[in-house]
Amino acid sequence: MTDDTSRIRLVQTVLDSTDARTLAEFYRSLLGLEYAEGDEPPPPGAPDEHGRDWLVLRDPRGGRQLAFQQVERLREPDWPDGPVPQQMHLDLSVASLEELLNQHERVLALGGRLLSNRDRPDPDDEERFRVYRDPQGHPFCIFVSEREA
Repeated sequence: MTDDTSRIRLVQTVLDSTDARTLAEFYRSLLGLEYAEGDEPPPPGAPDEHGRDWLVLRDPRGGRQLAFQQVERLREPDWPDGPVPQQMHLDLSVASLEELLNQHERVLALGGRLLSNRDRPDPDDEERFRVYRDPQGHPFCIFVSEREA
């Protein structure tokens, strides 16, 4: 058994992107995150030095972070119907079905795409959720959750 000082802890999740700034802006707007110091967008017309490499978003309340790594090529997963698996995805939650419906419109307005809709739970599974792709094709889910996320 280990004590807290010797445990490995999750710091952030990193998403590859062919346009790190655009993907960071999608999640910043969707989740209410803030850029790490120095990663903010440059003034209009100025070169985006940080956006060409690596960007970090932080939760203003503390906790885990999302980072975005610029890559030259990215093969979009075609999961669930094709041979390229999702490889990873983010699970997000809202408190009610009404909030899920409200957030659905925000996701689409920000450039997300709906993949699957499970607003009505099936008889074998009580979970209600929707599966989306972000603007770079990474899948993510938004669940209706009674518990604190």
